[in-house]
Amino acid sequence: MKVFFFGDSICYGQGISVHKGWIPKISSAFEDNKLDVLVANSAVNGRTTRQALETMPFEIQNYKPEILIVQFGMNDCNYWLSDKGLPRVSKKSFKANLEEIITRGFNFGCKKIFLNTNHPTLKNQKLPFNNISFSYQESNEHYNEIIRELASSLTKNVILNDLEKVFIETCNQKKYNLSDLLLEDKIHLSSKGHEIYFNTIFFKIIDEVKKINQNEI
Repeated sequence: MKVFFFGDSICYGQGISVHKGWIPKISSAFEDNKLDVLVANSAVNGRTTRQALETMPFEIQNYKPEILIVQFGMNDCNYWLSDKGLPRVSKKSFKANLEEIITRGFNFGCKKIFLNTNHPTLKNQKLPFNNISFSYQESNEHYNEIIRELASSLTKNVILNDLEKVFIETCNQKKYNLSDLLLEDKIHLSSKGHEIYFNTIFFKIIDEVKKINQNEI
């Protein structure tokens, strides 16, 4: 059984020790549960869905994983000064790129594909462009909504992990402040944030692994 992660710095685990990342934790948990699962993490810091499609043939299609976890958006939704008020990837292109990633995943053997929304950030200042009246965090929320809409419109074999909702509920229940779950850059996950990702995602994945092993898909 192969479980592959395809994403950006949120999958990579930027800013923390490797063993504290949510994906290494998932890999270790498979071993603890005595499941023969090959876990691979094809994550690159700063990567957009457009860039991911260029590398997907080598990183994903070549290995034909049964389960694929997809996490993009935090770079797609960003605005660089060099783009003069345009996002790195437009909303229309972001949706189309995710659709193609999903199509290619299933075409090359995936049984289940998980789509993750992105957690909230603390980047709440207005972006520095005259034609824009919103913050990076608001842009992140807009792209999360695209992920939700796409997941709801597709086959039952696409499963949504709504990390934005989980983080908001966690903070509303006063288990943590959002600042506890992020690094000082206000975007990337702290070790506590990685723990929430792990607890949200692992048990869903292990259920699907067991179903596939039992030929229930």
